Amino acid sequence: MPSTVTEMAASLWKNLLQTTKERVLQQRGASLYVDAHGYEEELIKKKLQQFAGGSINLSKEDSGIGILTLNNPKLMNAFTGTMMLELQERVTELENWKDGKGLIIHGAGNTFCSGSDLNAVKAISNSQDGMNMCMFMQNTLTRLMRLPLISVALVQGKAVGGGAELTTACDFRLMTPGSEIRFVHKHMGLVPGWGGAARLVRIVGSGAALRLLSGAAGVDPARALHLGLSEEMLSSSDETGALEEARAWMSQYTEGPANVIRAVKKVVTAGRELPVEAALRTEKDVFGTVWGGPANLQALVRRQRHK
Repeated sequence: MPSTVTEMAASLWKNLLQTTKERVLQQRGASLYVDAHGYEEELIKKKLQQFAGGSINLSKEDSGIGILTLNNPKLMNAFTGTMMLELQERVTELENWKDGKGLIIHGAGNTFCSGSDLNAVKAISNSQDGMNMCMFMQNTLTRLMRLPLISVALVQGKAVGGGAELTTACDFRLMTPGSEIRFVHKHMGLVPGWGGAARLVRIVGSGAALRLLSGAAGVDPARALHLGLSEEMLSSSDETGALEEARAWMSQYTEGPANVIRAVKKVVTAGRELPVEAALRTEKDVFGTVWGGPANLQALVRRQRHK
């Protein structure tokens, strides 16, 4: 009997790990929330569609770097309803971009993002609409975070509220002189709802996250570096110069074949999100996709020539 119980427990654990692993690996279009959670995606999409303005633009460069631009400078790139919908569409496009290696997210007009457009916020202020919007954006930003692309938020000017949350969905953050990241949710009588709190804890730790959220103070480039919230302060403040610096910074991590860069991101995502046993199995599976591949064989030839 004990052995039977042990075998059953082992089987259940194996199935749990496999289910968890599949949940992370099958990322394309995957949602944290479905109808069973009370999520009404089509309903919230119709409501968001009513609040137009701005755009989310994506350009894909031959180098394998995508440039995602938040374009609503009249409102400091605040997210309108249609911009939230467009972000979901751009993420789907990036999930299907097989040659992509990296992604830079920035805002038009020398500022990053001031959060949500208050006109839309006021119009969907009832609890159910708010929860649906929360789940919609959590789904989108989780998919963004899990892209097999190395991502960086280029923070110029202000990244406030939802804009600050968006930066945490990227692998890295770069800041320009005079820029600021600020989680102002407390002053709005709220907590982060787009997944920003959970991601912030993973980036800076629970103590620093609690100070940033409860203090609601701006984080300048120097403090962000100290906290580990930012990787570097760039020297340029203008949009064109900062974007070129971000491209150069990104190149040190995206040099090489796309399938290898994407494989690196996949194993790191698995290590972050899966139990260790499942992460190890995922690493094995991803390793199998590059072992003996063109990049691996070419590297072996180069090593022989260097002897």
